[in-house]
Amino acid sequence: MRIDISMLPALAAAFMLIFARIGAMVMLLPGLGEVNIPVRLRLGIALALTLILLPLHRSDYHVNMTTMAPMLVLLVHEIIIGVVLGATARVTLSALAVAGSVIAQQLGLGFVTTVDPTQGQQGALIGNFLTILGLTLLFATDMHHLVIAALDQSYKIFSPGELMPSGDVAALATRAFATAFKIGIQLSAPFIVFGLVFNLGLGVLARLMPQMQVFFIGVPLSILGGFLMLAAVVAIMMGTFLDYFGGVMHELTPRG
Repeated sequence: MRIDISMLPALAAAFMLIFARIGAMVMLLPGLGEVNIPVRLRLGIALALTLILLPLHRSDYHVNMTTMAPMLVLLVHEIIIGVVLGATARVTLSALAVAGSVIAQQLGLGFVTTVDPTQGQQGALIGNFLTILGLTLLFATDMHHLVIAALDQSYKIFSPGELMPSGDVAALATRAFATAFKIGIQLSAPFIVFGLVFNLGLGVLARLMPQMQVFFIGVPLSILGGFLMLAAVVAIMMGTFLDYFGGVMHELTPRG
């Protein structure tokens, strides 16, 4: 019995290129690309996704095996695409960090910081709480399936071997940053109104009763009222964020 192995080099090249795109995206994905996630686990997830997508998109790659230059160009191209997709999802999650920072400032807790497990650096306490809660809900509601679908459908947006549309990528990045900031401000809008009204009330009280130590009364009341408001609106905030995240992923998943 004879076994034809002439297709192995082309298959290995396609595997490497698909793995480059998926691996670069997984290293930046929310929940999977965190610094405290073991590298072997991230590598295993990237390899598993590569094995799943390889039969679907192997024919999209036409690699010239006679020289290494086209292979290296394609490899860099795939890594850049993976970084763009992963960074888009990562920036989407940053809307919660923006909202948490604004909320903390309005409640007088802007100086209270802890280590953000998703970034490995200091962040506002409420922002870290919202980020972890958002990540939990993304996996609990199977929204991470949309990320995998966007990765699969990315071969329709960024076809292998074609020149990357730098204008579209720049527009995607600009829109992602602007929308994340806008959603973060919208999520924290009730607390901005609360902070404005509360501080105006304290100002009026200080003018009416100059002998009262308004600061010692205002800070505890501001924190208490802010936490009560957070408990009341956190479900709506997370629902809005999930709708926003799903909308961004659907933009990366063209139909047809």
